[in-house]
Amino acid sequence: MALTEPLAILWIGLLLGVSFVATPAKFRAPTLTLPVALDVGRVTFSLLARFEAVLALAVLVTAFDFSDGLFRGNVITLAIGSAAIVAFQSLWVRPVLDRRALLIIEGGTAPKSRAHTLYVALEVLKLVALAAIAVSA
Repeated sequence: MALTEPLAILWIGLLLGVSFVATPAKFRAPTLTLPVALDVGRVTFSLLARFEAVLALAVLVTAFDFSDGLFRGNVITLAIGSAAIVAFQSLWVRPVLDRRALLIIEGGTAPKSRAHTLYVALEVLKLVALAAIAVSA
């Protein structure tokens, strides 16, 4: 359990830096075209997903450390929830967003979708869960 807190804090920093700072800033750059921004976003979030998968596994494994004699079910539940969010984003939401981005990159028009709103909501939920892990661990 000793590593759970710093791993959660590291993950929070990664999440804040990529999802809540760098990505919105990229779309405000006046000289960056939408297709280029979307292409960079696809690559960035693909890499982020790999880092998050490793961090999710690490947080999950360390949450099951019983060496201090305490069973912290809330931390384990939050770790499982965070890992599930990463899996759902990687296996379902991001592929939908990637297909939409590719349509725009290729000059097409993507149909309306709530996938981006869902992705952002999941990012916020994941951030809250990670903060709760950091506090509880």
